[in-house]
Amino acid sequence: MIANVRLAANLTPTLPSPIAGQGCKEATMDLLLRDADIDPAPLVGKRVAILGYGNQGRAQALNLHDSGIDVVVGLRGGSGSTVEAESAGLDTALLDAAVGSADIVMMLAPDEIHHALYREIEPNLRDGAALGFSHGLSIRFGFIEPRADLDVFLLAPKGPGTALRSLYQQGKGMIALWAVHQDRSSRAGAIALAYGRAIGCARAGLIASSFAEEAEADLFNEQAVVWGGVPELLVAGFETLVAGGISPEVALLECVGELKLIAELIDDRGIAGMREAISNTAELGATIGGTRIIDASVRDRMRAVLDEVRAGKFAAALSQEEADGYPRLERARADSRATLLEKTFEKLREIEG
Repeated sequence: MIANVRLAANLTPTLPSPIAGQGCKEATMDLLLRDADIDPAPLVGKRVAILGYGNQGRAQALNLHDSGIDVVVGLRGGSGSTVEAESAGLDTALLDAAVGSADIVMMLAPDEIHHALYREIEPNLRDGAALGFSHGLSIRFGFIEPRADLDVFLLAPKGPGTALRSLYQQGKGMIALWAVHQDRSSRAGAIALAYGRAIGCARAGLIASSFAEEAEADLFNEQAVVWGGVPELLVAGFETLVAGGISPEVALLECVGELKLIAELIDDRGIAGMREAISNTAELGATIGGTRIIDASVRDRMRAVLDEVRAGKFAAALSQEEADGYPRLERARADSRATLLEKTFEKLREIEG
């Protein structure tokens, strides 16, 4: 997916600004490290504690286990994930015990609870331990201020945990970003790289970044492009066709059903190659219609989203949403399930069997 990235000898990324609210400094993005470039020794004989057994936690724990790493999943007493993790062959322990036994502790619980979780586990973190993240948000926006004696690193797979796990099982990998926030031992970068190798990401490649850059880019993408912008575009297209007299089934097939096809073409060929692979009719339609929909005003609003992300507005909203018990997310989920688009989707799924 990422081509023409040259391998550099310097393995140290530009460090992020630790001050919440600042934009990230320029990161070294001209290197792509793979398995053969990375020393696995920093993880040999070390224990990794995974905190959070959700999408990323499960995948990373299993990949570490299958790579021969001593891994323990830290859970609260009575957690429903205990049976699941142990059934998968993983060791589990209560949070305090898992953290206290580990050389490396990965914060893979939801971002919005990191502040409270870190305060809970900090007394049990070993002196000189490494604290790892798969998202830069908690460091970039000040949810956590790590103890000065800790190494603090980022290893962020660029995709969901389900895909990270399935790619690993196929002998493949998922590209990831890595960075260092605190390098107390002078080995934090080496630990980050060895960790990326152990979860299979270095099979595809590890790219140097920063906590700030990863967090800002990821939050912008989630809001303005892939998880926010694209679904709303699909819904708007569906509703426009239905309002214009097109049946919901046909509208769904046209506006939603073809998304997987275009995504696969872009993944395989790039955007230019995708356009060359479709019919002249589709290509001309895209040329004429695309910039009418995504015009200068949309780009202005995208820039506004990025500015708000960098100013910490979204991070504050995330914290407030958690404090309030997730009312906005609950409403959004219920509203989405009740739409004609979702009902049509379920109907077609039943027909297809």
